[in-house]
Amino acid sequence: MKAKAARAAAAWRTYQDVTKPGTPGLMARIRAIPRLIGAVMRGEYGEMGKGRLALMGLGVVYLISPIDLVPDFLVLIGVADDFGVFLWLMGSLLGESGRYLDHERKVVRGTLEG
Repeated sequence: MKAKAARAAAAWRTYQDVTKPGTPGLMARIRAIPRLIGAVMRGEYGEMGKGRLALMGLGVVYLISPIDLVPDFLVLIGVADDFGVFLWLMGSLLGESGRYLDHERKVVRGTLEG
């Protein structure tokens, strides 16, 4: 029960962050995800390690895999684990992509000033 509340709270914080004035919006964050992944893989974005990226990849695989830890035929419980992984994954990706967009702005600003 505590894990569900923590995931819901994290999703709410992400929603508040995405809708806060002056921060990158939802679509900007979504469009930044492929650049974020590439930058992490090339070692150009040190704020996020490859291990965390791999964990997010496992989350995607878990969501699209027909094999679940908790079978979906246990309707409420089976869907809840998938939804929990989805909330964690979206919260993580949207939060990190927002930080990556800030990083990109700083790099561009530093390049223009230097």
